[in-house]
Amino acid sequence: EKRLQEAQLYKEEGNQRYREGKYRDAMSRYHRALLQLRSLDPSLPSPIPNLGPQGPDLTSEQENVLNYTTQTDCYNLAACLLQMEPVNYERVREYSQKVLEHQPDNAKALYQAGVAAFHLQDYDQARHYLMAAVNRQPKDANVRRYLQLTQSELSSYRACLVNEKKRCFSS
Repeated sequence: EKRLQEAQLYKEEGNQRYREGKYRDAMSRYHRALLQLRSLDPSLPSPIPNLGPQGPDLTSEQENVLNYTTQTDCYNLAACLLQMEPVNYERVREYSQKVLEHQPDNAKALYQAGVAAFHLQDYDQARHYLMAAVNRQPKDANVRRYLQLTQSELSSYRACLVNEKKRCFSS
């Protein structure tokens, strides 16, 4: 119970820092929250394997709080990373995929994963995530813009492939 409360407190502090534009400080708070949660859930990745208890028995309510807090912390970490220069798109993808493992319909995490995939030039994956996001948030201008950029990149890539094939077979 105490660790859950501490994790929620760190998350709230992180949210406050995020609103203030202090993204590094916010990330630090979200990481601290996740560290508190790792001690309660042995399935969460730990920086030090095989260390510490295997996790206490949790009530279903505590389990729900644990899962919700873990997912929001991962989402919030990805949001912070997207605000910082240079953006670490690999980490954005990691955190958003952690959210999507438990919440596959989370539109914000789908958008984050799509943006990360776009900037990592994985346009097919970006299209997959962004199509799912636009289906859940059809009026979100950012989602639509990234989907349009992705489709443009895919069209350019396919046109380049067609031209390359023509050049190969014409010689």
